[in-house]
Amino acid sequence: MDRPLCPSVSVVIPTYNRPYPLAELLEALSRQTYRSLEVIVVNDGGEPIDDVVVLYPELDIHVIDRRDNEGHVAARNAGVQAARGELIMLCDDDDLVLPCHLERMVAALEHADFAYADAEIVQYRVENDQRIPFARFLFAYEYDLEAMRTFSTYVPSGSVYRKSLHDEIGSFDPSIHNYWDWDFFLRAASACRVARVAVATVLYAFSADGDNMSRQLDDRRRRYLRRLCEKHGLGDLPMKNFWLLLDEPQVARRRAESEVIWDGKPIVSRFWAQKNASDH
Repeated sequence: MDRPLCPSVSVVIPTYNRPYPLAELLEALSRQTYRSLEVIVVNDGGEPIDDVVVLYPELDIHVIDRRDNEGHVAARNAGVQAARGELIMLCDDDDLVLPCHLERMVAALEHADFAYADAEIVQYRVENDQRIPFARFLFAYEYDLEAMRTFSTYVPSGSVYRKSLHDEIGSFDPSIHNYWDWDFFLRAASACRVARVAVATVLYAFSADGDNMSRQLDDRRRRYLRRLCEKHGLGDLPMKNFWLLLDEPQVARRRAESEVIWDGKPIVSRFWAQKNASDH
């Protein structure tokens, strides 16, 4: 059976009390050159987001309001379950995608089942609720499945895959929590064709305060890493600072060239513009 020329994409976004970054992501999705998409926002027990969503009527947005905050992994599973598209795109509520992102990812799936793009890791400062980028770092590495069993260079935000993959490998695993994406990637790569798209169309938000992988190591994260290692037979992987890991020889030699197209400017959402206008 021939696949549709423009397969529909369900963008799954878990969110919890981050209306301004979420609005920036919806703004970024409204600018996509690929238009066959729906947006599923899973509000994981947070404050209402209706005043954000209503500002993007051109997007086919469905909000799932969960009564309790059960965590981002469970929220993603709920979003995927509700998705109607042939393809799924994952995205954290504080990450962004450039306008050509979906178009390039769907094109890559002509010869693959799972595609992920390179990213720029971006640090922001916040001025009057607007995120202003002040540092950026290209995160681009050759796809090497065996090497990724030691250190994952997969950025889940922006990755696009066939929804039917979940029929084969199951849902995201909440018992691994911090490492759900690494676990998902290893399971997916063992079951389907994977393509790395060598263009940095994902802007991955990184906080030096520890919102991402640089968070202070604790017993809970060690427990999640141990579960991941046991599940995939990875041995006893050490927990190290993210930036130190990038400098290790076996990771550094996988650095790859990538097309960098972001102009470095912040994305201004309608939500921020409306709030800023009303405050003045």
